[in-house]
Amino acid sequence: MTKEYNVAILGATGAVGRRMIQQLEQSTIPVKSLKLLASSRSAGTVLKFKGQDLTVEETTPDSFDGIDLVLSSAGGSVSKKFLPEAVKRGAVCVDNTSAFRMEPDVPLVVPEVNPEALKKHHGIIANPNCSTIQMVMALEPVRRKFGLKQIIVSTYQAASGAGQAAIEELKKEAQDYLDGKDMQEDAKILPTKGDKKHYPLAFNLLPQIDVLEDSGYSHEEWKMIHETKKIMLDDMNSDKIKVTATCVRVPVPIAHGESVYFTVEDKDATAQDIMDVIAKFPGDVLQDDIKHQIYPQPVNAEGSRDTFVGRIRPDYENPGAFNMWVVADNLLKGAAWNTVENAEYLDKMNLI
Repeated sequence: MTKEYNVAILGATGAVGRRMIQQLEQSTIPVKSLKLLASSRSAGTVLKFKGQDLTVEETTPDSFDGIDLVLSSAGGSVSKKFLPEAVKRGAVCVDNTSAFRMEPDVPLVVPEVNPEALKKHHGIIANPNCSTIQMVMALEPVRRKFGLKQIIVSTYQAASGAGQAAIEELKKEAQDYLDGKDMQEDAKILPTKGDKKHYPLAFNLLPQIDVLEDSGYSHEEWKMIHETKKIMLDDMNSDKIKVTATCVRVPVPIAHGESVYFTVEDKDATAQDIMDVIAKFPGDVLQDDIKHQIYPQPVNAEGSRDTFVGRIRPDYENPGAFNMWVVADNLLKGAAWNTVENAEYLDKMNLI
């Protein structure tokens, strides 16, 4: 007899939460019932799941009574408040916030990359940062075949990484610019809500994502460095792979781009070898045909669960070093789909 689950989505009305509902509809997870949860402000909103109208409820600890599986994307403070309550009541939670990612006893999982880590869960599984997910998706087949020594990544991250409100802000600013108005008036969110100053993103680039730390790095850059090591090496501070990052917000609504420079241990590896292993890796799509100008682009990646990789070429000055360009929908593979996919794996591995 197939096991069925009572599922709750925490943060159901947000950009990622709404996509979680869609991804859950298309998933292999046997859903017995679905409860949609959000703040009191969003309670009463009606959303559809498999053709049925579901009314969003205000989240309380008792909301998780009888729930088997929680998919969460309501912000770190909300996750910290409610997910331990859900676990107490017997639920397994997959969280798409930064709340638990660096906790040593919480698995940080991209299912294609490190599914075995799911076995170590104590009720909570963390979804990595969107920019980290697509990078490790592109690099994991390379690491397995040729070894990885160093990663230098520069990101080109879409406005949607800061939420639906950031997309609306970008649109307003773009219209202001085209109308000859001052864009600064509409800059209320970016580069990050939690900082003192805000700058327009339209027709601009912002080399700050999340807060700037005393080290000189932004917190987004810190996350990419340490999450990559935790996922690939099960040690956020490992020196076995050296990682550094520069994270930039760009005026694109959805789908992040990344320029990834990496060094492999196998000096005999060629660009074609790199292409071959990426093309065979589940969830990766190779788009690399320079004769016909085929390469990944955000406008083409939007709405897809896949990670697109192209512009793979050697650094002729440094044997064993290569460049690549990686694009993925940050709201799907970078968030909603990776969360639901983790739940699929939990079901297949009998871990719920």
